[in-house]
Amino acid sequence: MLEKNPFDKFPKIRPTLPDKIKVIYTSHYKQNREGKTAASSLSQKMEAWMHRKVAMDVVTNHTRCTLEIGAGTLNHLNYEHSEKYDIIEPFIELLEKSNNLKFLRNIYLDINEIEQYPTYDRIISIATFEHITNLPEVVAKAALLLNAKGHLRVSIPNEGSFLWKLGWKMTTGIEFRLKHKANYGDLMKHGHVNNAHEVEEILYYFFDKIDKENFGISSSLSLYKFYNCSNPKLDICKNYLSTL
Repeated sequence: MLEKNPFDKFPKIRPTLPDKIKVIYTSHYKQNREGKTAASSLSQKMEAWMHRKVAMDVVTNHTRCTLEIGAGTLNHLNYEHSEKYDIIEPFIELLEKSNNLKFLRNIYLDINEIEQYPTYDRIISIATFEHITNLPEVVAKAALLLNAKGHLRVSIPNEGSFLWKLGWKMTTGIEFRLKHKANYGDLMKHGHVNNAHEVEEILYYFFDKIDKENFGISSSLSLYKFYNCSNPKLDICKNYLSTL
């Protein structure tokens, strides 16, 4: 008998953006990811911690077979390269004109397009898991895609904490309101559908071993979190996916 689905609230429904933000969404998102404004440039410098943590298990140039979930503008490829580097990125506009396109082997729009199991030595993700509406499904499938000694390495913002909210309100939030006369909080609710606690709960459900670190003085007083996950609970992953 299959156990009850522990994540009944998934897949989540993404809140609709106000019309004023809809018309600027793509251009703003790309500028923000590329650090082209004062506030986003500061954010990029802070976010470097997440990239460095994820890349810490490899040298700059390596041969390990890697899948990046949510590759965005391919900025993580400023921290590592591999001749076997695949990505998942549904927001294809973010990839346009990137100088790092030449380093990619395969580009997927969805994890369901990858059919060969297992495939990867490592699966990585930086500032993406907070955005994914069907995150338990993605994590379960990622676990099945890992080789026997593979690792899932994930960095996320500490969404849901007081410090994280204060950080964006006093930087990007002010800049966004001054430039667009709109509430940045609406954009955050649309994008960040999962908080850090939910992400961590999902990771622990599907993986037996997790090492974690905080960019801050404690779990609650931190801006970012990093998780190195190994020993996936394969039966639990398969059982969960069979209930969908």
